[in-house]
Amino acid sequence: MKILIICSKAFYKDIEPIKEKLEEMGHIIELPNSYYEPDAEKNSWKLGEKEHAEFKARMFRMSEERIATMDAVLTLNFDKDGKKNYIGGATFIELYEAFMKNKKIYLYNDIPEGILYDEISGFSPIVINGNLDSL
Repeated sequence: MKILIICSKAFYKDIEPIKEKLEEMGHIIELPNSYYEPDAEKNSWKLGEKEHAEFKARMFRMSEERIATMDAVLTLNFDKDGKKNYIGGATFIELYEAFMKNKKIYLYNDIPEGILYDEISGFSPIVINGNLDSL
C-alpha cells in the first residue's frame, strides 16, 4: 500500500522507526507535508497573520492532493500535553479528506475522547493499537 503518515509535529520524532518497519513490510511511505521543514509554520507566523493563513491554506491543499494519490493514511496519535491519543485540527482535516476520498484510515492508538470523538468514529478508522503488522 501507499500510505501517508499524518500527525502532529510533536510526533515527528516518532516517525522514522515506524516508517522503516512499514517499508520493510513492502509499503510505500509518504511523510507529513512539513516533515523536512518542521519550523515552516512557526516561520510563517513571523511574516504575519496573513502569511500564516496563506501557509495553512497551502498545506491543506497539498494534503488534499497527496491524499488523493494514497491507498491509506496512518494517523500517529500519541499522548501530547496531557491529552491521550492526541489528534489536532490539521490532522483531523486530513482524516476528513481521507474519508471523503474513500481511503483506508488507520489510527495508531484509540480514538481520543473529546469533542471530535463522534466525528472521528464516523470515519470508521481501523485502530491498530501500535500493531503495524495489522495494516
